Amino acid sequence: MEQELIIQREEKINMLTNLLVQQEDGVNFIGNGEDIIHHEAVPLKHTFVDQIYVRQMDMKKDTLVVGAIHKDLHVWFLMTGNLTIATKEGVEDYIAPCYVVSQPGTQRVIYANEDSIFVNVHKNPENTTDVDELEKTLVATNRIKYEEHIAKQLT
Repeated sequence: MEQELIIQREEKINMLTNLLVQQEDGVNFIGNGEDIIHHEAVPLKHTFVDQIYVRQMDMKKDTLVVGAIHKDLHVWFLMTGNLTIATKEGVEDYIAPCYVVSQPGTQRVIYANEDSIFVNVHKNPENTTDVDELEKTLVATNRIKYEEHIAKQLT
């Protein structure tokens, strides 16, 4: 029963992503469902320390972000603010300060109830500072690409 709920929630996130992509207008809705979007509406700050990559996302109140699917175990922190986050496990409200251990395969739909600072902390064993390369390593932009990543790991 729980597995069925997870699959239903995952399907709803996919449906929401597809709906938003169809509404893409470059102003109110930004993204194509295939690429990681870097836009001034949701500024990112990248910090690199020995084998660690820190990605800070500043979200203004009433902003909605559909994140990529994370390939690896990592930690995220809510430094300031209040977010509602939907994943395949369910919907939860988070009030800063807090942190969560995020499992591989997690995709988040994040809604900012107020101005918020959200930080992901990822392993970076190669000390890569090329953000595009890191994104290819750390996330998949859709479920099919994530499943391909899993299949490669099994071979």
